[in-house]
Amino acid sequence: MTLIVILVCFGIATAAIGRAKGSSLFIWFFVGLVTGPLGLLGVILYRREHAEPERRCPRCGKVVKLYVQVCTRCGEDLFLPDPAEVRQGPDVRRTRTPAGS
Repeated sequence: MTLIVILVCFGIATAAIGRAKGSSLFIWFFVGLVTGPLGLLGVILYRREHAEPERRCPRCGKVVKLYVQVCTRCGEDLFLPDPAEVRQGPDVRRTRTPAGS
């Protein structure tokens, strides 16, 4: 019985952190429930996908994450872009305040 309570607590903690990082609450709850401390460690190390910088594909114009090497729409090989072409991810853009505020 004690083990079940401990695993449920790990599931709740893992789900809360996973949801805060923009991922599925239920999936992370299940991962934390089944794996316990390993699930909690996994969600802590899990990167926040929405904060990744983005760029446009030069061929088709699709917005992809900076770390993507091949465009998923047209198959174009993507090389490191000019820094002026890189834009911040949606989370970073949303939290920034205007310079005059």
